[in-house]
Amino acid sequence: MRSFDISWVNPDRAEYYLAERSNAAIVVIDTRHLTFKRLIGGFVGIKNNANGTVNNNISGPDGVVTRGRWLYAGDGDSTLKVIDLDAPNVSAIKQTIKTGGTTRVDEMALNTGGTLLLAANNAEDPPFGTLFSANGNAGTSATSIIARIVIDNAIVPKGEGLSIEQPVWEPRTQRFYTSVPQIANNPSGCTFGGPTFCQGGLLIVDPNNLPASTSTVVIDGKSVPVVVIKAFDAATNTGVFKLTDCGPNGATVGPHANLLLGCTPQNVPTNRSTLVINAVSKNFANIGNITGSDEVWFNEGDGRYYTASNRACGKPGGCPAPDGGAVLGV
Repeated sequence: MRSFDISWVNPDRAEYYLAERSNAAIVVIDTRHLTFKRLIGGFVGIKNNANGTVNNNISGPDGVVTRGRWLYAGDGDSTLKVIDLDAPNVSAIKQTIKTGGTTRVDEMALNTGGTLLLAANNAEDPPFGTLFSANGNAGTSATSIIARIVIDNAIVPKGEGLSIEQPVWEPRTQRFYTSVPQIANNPSGCTFGGPTFCQGGLLIVDPNNLPASTSTVVIDGKSVPVVVIKAFDAATNTGVFKLTDCGPNGATVGPHANLLLGCTPQNVPTNRSTLVINAVSKNFANIGNITGSDEVWFNEGDGRYYTASNRACGKPGGCPAPDGGAVLGV
């Protein structure tokens, strides 16, 4: 296995799904018996850079989420593939939906009912999200694009190589929250390359009350509204919220409307912590001495957060990458 990306577990089906690029497929594992079930192909697979290394930005599959029989997977050609897990392999992909970019559809999240999906094209310049109407518990697939979500250029300026990362759905506030590794003017006078590094933000979208669209983009022959998200508005709990000492990649939702964000020194070299922030009050705490998490998770079964971190800053020697690679934060 040369290259893979996101994985996901569907406990109701007792299945684990891995975006496995070496086979250009989703690998399905039976979690009850810990056995291989099948490969669902049809993705672009590995695409290389000129030097022979994997070009993550155009390889696929990438992001993966599921609800019930429906699996949604991003691909390296800027498409979302909608897969019926009850169908045989030859007919499993029910829809391939273009998002209008040139790079991968990456991380994504569903709302509680599985009727809304937000997916990030993280490698575009500027990056954008796509809000979809998803299948929920329907017996046939009718997923479609609602809008393209972009961040105001004053916050995430084009040409700076910036991105958006992991969306999550928080059910109490009924909003999508997406980690943004760096944003302009956070703090005032910062620069993306330092020495005063710009910190990250949290993109907050209310899918039921989107801002009015002022432009459109044509995707696969259809006109799609473009929605621009501006600075945070406390009155509506929407917009881009400025974070303190955190350039996040990973994001997950825990109890009491708390979000855990994986702050990452690869984004902001001064980061030394993991951030927990409340989606309602915006009160937050920086959890010190562990950082660098691309993926994080809250496990309802044992009531713990887990972080796939690459820095254990409480150990001797400051905050270098540890020998042997990543560490697990609990």
